[in-house]
Order: sequence, then structure tokens, then C-alpha cells
Amino acid sequence: MRLRCRFADQDVTYRLLDNPTTHDLITLLPLTLTIEDFSSNEKLAHLPRRLDEGGLADFNDEAAGDLCYFRGWGNLAFFHAAYRYRGDLIRLGHIEGGLAPLLVRGEHSLTLDLI
Repeated sequence: MRLRCRFADQDVTYRLLDNPTTHDLITLLPLTLTIEDFSSNEKLAHLPRRLDEGGLADFNDEAAGDLCYFRGWGNLAFFHAAYRYRGDLIRLGHIEGGLAPLLVRGEHSLTLDLI
């Protein structure tokens, strides 16, 4: 499964993991959200509702390019730099291609769809 994310004339594709949280996200697609910068290592987008947290699994191979669901706020986290897993993230997938599109600063309309 692959997720296409479009914002600010950028096109980003994620290879999705097979877990209950990812499957729940897919039921919302297509979806239009707002993506914005958060901290120095990620962008985030708030979802219209919380997702099933059945995909929660510890991991220790965090990497720039990961797409995660943050359980605390119920949002998507698009990591473009190093981060640390703290037990509150559910990994949904990993970017295909470079990270440059995620470095575009600002708040933008974001379209998500399955390809």
C-alpha cells in the first residue's frame, strides 16, 4: 500500500505498513488536511478523528522519513530529521524518495490519497 501526500506543489509517497492503525487511516481517504511545521524535525497534520491504536509496537530503528501517528494528540507526524521513539508513536510507513519536499516551510493544504 502506498500513500500520496500533496502540499505546496510537492508530491510525497509513503510505503505503508500493514497494521490496524494504517488500515483505519485508509478508511478516511481521500482526505484534505493542513500540514504545518512542528519542532525542528517534523511536520504534523491533525486528523478529523482519532485512529485505532492497534498498530502500537515498540521500535528502535527510528529514521528520518518515517510517517507516524502520535497517540497523544491524534495527529500524523511526518519526520524529516532524527527523532526518538517514546512509546507514544505508531509507525505507519516510510517515505519513498528524498526528504526535500518535507523541508518546505509553512502551513499548507495537504491532500492524502491511496495509490
